[in-house]
Amino acid sequence: MPVFVYKVRSPQGSTISGTIEANDLRQAVDRLRAHRFIILEINEQKESPLQNLIEKLNIFRPKVKAKDIVLFSRQLSTMISAGVPVAQGLSILAEQIENPAFKKIVEKIRDDIEAGSSIADAMAKHPEAFNSLYVNMIRAGELGGVLDTILERLSSYLEASEKLKGKVKSAMVYPVVVLTFAIGISIFLLTVVIPTFQNIFSSFGAELPLPTRIMIGVSNFLRNNILFVIGIPVVLFVGVKQFYKTEFGRAKIDTFLLKLPMFGILFKKVAIAKFTRTFGVLIKSGVPILQAMETVARTSGNWVIEDAVLKARESIREGERITDPLASCGVFPPMVVQMIRVGEETGNLDTMLTKIADFYDQEVDVAVASLASMIEPIVIVFMGVLVGSIVISMFLPMFQLSSLVTKGA
Repeated sequence: MPVFVYKVRSPQGSTISGTIEANDLRQAVDRLRAHRFIILEINEQKESPLQNLIEKLNIFRPKVKAKDIVLFSRQLSTMISAGVPVAQGLSILAEQIENPAFKKIVEKIRDDIEAGSSIADAMAKHPEAFNSLYVNMIRAGELGGVLDTILERLSSYLEASEKLKGKVKSAMVYPVVVLTFAIGISIFLLTVVIPTFQNIFSSFGAELPLPTRIMIGVSNFLRNNILFVIGIPVVLFVGVKQFYKTEFGRAKIDTFLLKLPMFGILFKKVAIAKFTRTFGVLIKSGVPILQAMETVARTSGNWVIEDAVLKARESIREGERITDPLASCGVFPPMVVQMIRVGEETGNLDTMLTKIADFYDQEVDVAVASLASMIEPIVIVFMGVLVGSIVISMFLPMFQLSSLVTKGA
């Protein structure tokens, strides 16, 4: 959407400068005049295609982090509770935000609100900071006149979500670091150390043990085809990433992830915890159930969960219960389905969903601890076998050194 830079005079006589997004110049002018501004100057902001491309490819540009959104939500909630107008509150927050990317977004939201846009619509223009869940809850808060309460719930929800992500990451850090070191050491031995031993062994003039010959062959292949060996993982990663962008690919990969040994149960518990907490927060905040289920599905992060929730949404639209499609998808345990059914029948669905989320947060803690205790010895054994095999295969001829030298003589 085009961006217009304007300079206007307010009804009080002060001069205001800023930017506004609109479909065309006429719409921008109409929106400014709706606030009784006298337009002094307005021009479309031009950005070259090269600038846009550089901005997209710049991996070092500041990004909006979850902690920025949490702090922003909590502070804005406090200001609104104290009676500060939203636009003024955003101006105050923009001055103290350290992240330049987020600061720019907040300033644009403020400008849109001053130009007559709703808070939810202004935030919806910045999906890199505010996802559909956030926008829908803000819209519900605006309509219900409880924006400060919604912002407080959002900050608590985001904190819980980040804590959940942190638990999963903590389970993955150790094995990834150890495996990276193991592979790095192995590549060093195969490309640097083994060729040195190979020159020594070639002077013996005798047949080397089979493990040593195999390792030398692997070393020669790795050194002669290093670009090919590096390219395979890169091509696989890009291929899987592109495949995942398709509907069929998401279905296959997400289903596979939930069936992985050890990790599958953890992914399933994380998905259930995220689904129930998100759904519960939306229902409690007054978002209509059909809209809430669509939002939950789109932000679930797993195709299996998304498909089950969308089917449940269609069942509700046709007058049926939520629980039947959730039970048939095979992802949600019977306990979860029964608790949702009880919450639906008693009218306490949001409370029941929150209890399920709290329970599965604890289950994730236990699963992470259990997974870490199982992975640690497995990774250590794998590293020992990998590095040990290389070392033993190289030193094996040393045990036969005297006989090899004799035969060579």
